[in-house]
Amino acid sequence: MDVTHDMNGQKKWMQLPRNVVIGNGVINEVRDVCTDLKLIDNALVVTGKSTKGIAGEIVQDSLQDVGQNVELVISESASMKEVERIRKHAIESGTKYFLGVGSGKTIDVAKLAATELEVPFISVPTAASHDGIVSSRASIKDGKTTTSIQANAPMAVIADTEIIANAPYRLLAAGCGDIISNCTAVLDWQLASRLQNVPFSEYAAALASMTAQILMDSADSIKPELESSVRMVVKALVSSGVAMSIAGSSRPASGSEHMFSHALDRIADEPALHGEQCGVGTILMMYLHGGDWKRISDALKLIGAPTTAKELGIEDKYILEALVLSHTIRPERYTILGTGLTPDAAEIVARKTKVIS
Repeated sequence: MDVTHDMNGQKKWMQLPRNVVIGNGVINEVRDVCTDLKLIDNALVVTGKSTKGIAGEIVQDSLQDVGQNVELVISESASMKEVERIRKHAIESGTKYFLGVGSGKTIDVAKLAATELEVPFISVPTAASHDGIVSSRASIKDGKTTTSIQANAPMAVIADTEIIANAPYRLLAAGCGDIISNCTAVLDWQLASRLQNVPFSEYAAALASMTAQILMDSADSIKPELESSVRMVVKALVSSGVAMSIAGSSRPASGSEHMFSHALDRIADEPALHGEQCGVGTILMMYLHGGDWKRISDALKLIGAPTTAKELGIEDKYILEALVLSHTIRPERYTILGTGLTPDAAEIVARKTKVIS
């Protein structure tokens, strides 16, 4: 953890992972990573039902083989109630550090529980579906409302490209949507800086924008079951996480497009994946910014991510409702949405971008 100064000369903390390990079979290096970080006993592995056999038990066995006391608990949802359950379990078992092994939801629960207990956390993703695998934020649901909560960044990230490549490709494509959404998030941040004097970091913004641009330039090389694709996406997610740490907020990677996604979560009967919705949201918000929304759409199509309401599996009416509702999701965060879109304006945006037909 490093201390730096922001543009106003004020001190702030910048949290970055100490170790980031990416590659084929690196899940077998978890004990070496823990030893390097002086994490030598009383671990709690938080995993999911499906990821327990894929990676959770491998991590548990690996640490037990070197004499560590390791407990494994299955997390079923990313809710505050679940965070509290995991936290209580950790207190009762004398947990000294957490390992979140699984999808973004599992990692967010473990991350927040570890933050509340002020103990180290290691992220071991089995999919690369969004930047929560490395960021200092946790997306937790309360009913149909999703809240982004400040948390400690992982002390280490161990991303096994073989395991992630074997996950459903839809998850990787969703991760790409989350990365590409940096394009409009940075534009929103710049706008808020100009109009409302919101603190702005050129370094964080440049890193977030560059990450999205590199991914879009390489969109045609991101394919199912390719470890090279996984490596590229994971590195991009790490870069986004670092940009947020530099900024001290989620601004470099979360703007109006994320507000649109959270609005869909509230109103749609069956919302799509977070990254999928953010990708479509980026198309819509780039149109509002007057930018090259077609490039966003083309990149998502090349990757195989949704670009329309139909591909999201969401009715057109919910897209329009979400566009009108979006500005109310985080009213303190100024974006291109301003005080909101009228229903007529929302329909024009959605039809012009071909998100609805």
